[in-house]
Amino acid sequence: MYHPTVARLTYRGLLGRRRAFVLFALPALLLVISAVLRMFVGADDDTARNVLGGFALATMVPLIGVVAGTGAIGPEIDDGSVVYLLAKPVKRHTVILTKLIVAIGVTVALSAVPTLIAGYLLNGNSQRIAIAYAAAAAIASVAYSAIFLLLGTVTRHAVVAGLVYALVWESLFGSLIAGARTLSVQQWALALAQRIGADGAVTAEVGLPVALTLLIAVTVAATWFAGHRLRTLSIAGEE
Repeated sequence: MYHPTVARLTYRGLLGRRRAFVLFALPALLLVISAVLRMFVGADDDTARNVLGGFALATMVPLIGVVAGTGAIGPEIDDGSVVYLLAKPVKRHTVILTKLIVAIGVTVALSAVPTLIAGYLLNGNSQRIAIAYAAAAAIASVAYSAIFLLLGTVTRHAVVAGLVYALVWESLFGSLIAGARTLSVQQWALALAQRIGADGAVTAEVGLPVALTLLIAVTVAATWFAGHRLRTLSIAGEE
């Protein structure tokens, strides 16, 4: 299920100069914003909710997921180097699972951890808001990584497609159209945050059982289809 060599190559590709800038810039911006707000506003629960929900979970986490998920496999498909990887005696689903694990690890480390730190900066974890949003960021990272990894195997424009999904569907439609919220990774993650936070600290549009079911279903389905797509690519390359 996990191949160290594939993982090492994936980490090297993800943490290259251009991607590393985007991956580290957003968490750094979150921490700077949180520190400045704490200095000028003080510890405030509403401010913490607005920053952690409006910026960290709604914007930072999906954007990092786009970069990490698509970057784990997309560039190798674009430049054709995936053929050399698939020529190795490694099962296709092992390749996908390894790349997914790497993408999840990078996304969680650069989204959930900064969200937790930012929460403590903003209000000292009052009403368990910091822990709640950090847990939401972590579980959202899993689903986003799987979705965007699948996009990386399906289209050469995976980054653009991922940005459209993250910014248009999740942020725009998810905030304006009630029905879209039910099919939003952000809302599924907020359901977990709602359970962890104090009463009334976090609100979600989806119940926790439904949210967890959908998160698991989407993650498993996206991973399976990505592996299937990779098998198709390998057959085409061998022919």
